[in-house]
Amino acid sequence: MTAEHHRPVLQPAHQFDWLIGSDDAGAAQRVAQETSWALLSRVRGDSDPRVVEQVIGIAETDGIDDIAELWSQASPHSLAGQLWRIYLLRRVVGANPLETTDLYLRGLQVAATIDPVVAGVAEPINPDSLMHLCDTILRGAFRGDLALALDRASSYCRVVAMGAAALADERDLIDDAHSAELTTRALRYDAFANELRSGARRWQDGNLD
Repeated sequence: MTAEHHRPVLQPAHQFDWLIGSDDAGAAQRVAQETSWALLSRVRGDSDPRVVEQVIGIAETDGIDDIAELWSQASPHSLAGQLWRIYLLRRVVGANPLETTDLYLRGLQVAATIDPVVAGVAEPINPDSLMHLCDTILRGAFRGDLALALDRASSYCRVVAMGAAALADERDLIDDAHSAELTTRALRYDAFANELRSGARRWQDGNLD
């Protein structure tokens, strides 16, 4: 990580490449933790449903850059790190709706797990239903059962990871570069799936930072 990256640099969404620099990593972690817990408490303690919609809408606006600066390097064992991951999933769907939908549908074809059921994407599966899922997960994170929201996000990531891996295998014989890109994407989604599932268990156990 080089010192010149003082603001998050948004690369193509499917790459999950957010770069951020900080002169004091410990201070940045503390700010990330404090702001994430304050936001969660604020939303859960407010009866106005518009507050929830405003928080969800951050993913559609430049406000996501402010969250990126605070939360993108937070540990996956922290609330900030978990919320950042589900915000990023929504942002990726918005930036690449057709491609993400194709990967999810491909994952459904090869999935031999309960993940599609846990994710719970509404039929018919299309960009709108994936966006609706992400919104539902965010609402659940702030107003409902956070562990359930993280489990759903984890399963969603798992299905997309399976789809990317399956497509990578198909492309391997005709386009090495595309196959390698898809393999990297599959690994990243799979890592997110593991981190989100771990976050759900930590929340249940009271160990989420």
